[in-house]
Amino acid sequence: MTQDSDAELQAALALCYDDLKAFVARKFGCPLLAEDVVQETWLRLRRLPRPPATQRPRAYLYRMAVNLAIDHLRAEQVRARHVSADSIPENLPNGLPLPDTVVDDQQRLAILRQAVDALPPRCRQVFMLHKFEGLSHAEVAGRLGISRNMVEKHIIRGLAHCRDRLHQVTR
Repeated sequence: MTQDSDAELQAALALCYDDLKAFVARKFGCPLLAEDVVQETWLRLRRLPRPPATQRPRAYLYRMAVNLAIDHLRAEQVRARHVSADSIPENLPNGLPLPDTVVDDQQRLAILRQAVDALPPRCRQVFMLHKFEGLSHAEVAGRLGISRNMVEKHIIRGLAHCRDRLHQVTR
């Protein structure tokens, strides 16, 4: 390949760009495909390390464009077999909670915070150590210097109070 054949092909493409685009659009019935294919023809021509010497540069370019269009259509057929053209349903689960569920959960959490805050001080302290810090009944009893039986009573009282508050508000 010489510098001349590269220049010849570039010049031929510049001269027949619009005609080539119209030809591909007529042959394959899609102006958008034609636009892409002629652009790809130009890019491929630019990337060729050694463009072939040819007596008929215009015919070479038309053949290159047709081959690229066929490759493109084949690739589309493969994609069509593996990808559905159907629209994605709006109610497809995505793992995230629905907005109304988030609002409901936030409201319930606020009610529970208020319920815990309304507990008597010792009951609240026992309840928080067990439920939020994860201490066992024995650990809470040891830390506060009270019996395990008393810890259980405070936890039961705290749970009942929170349950009642939730039921009062959600009715």
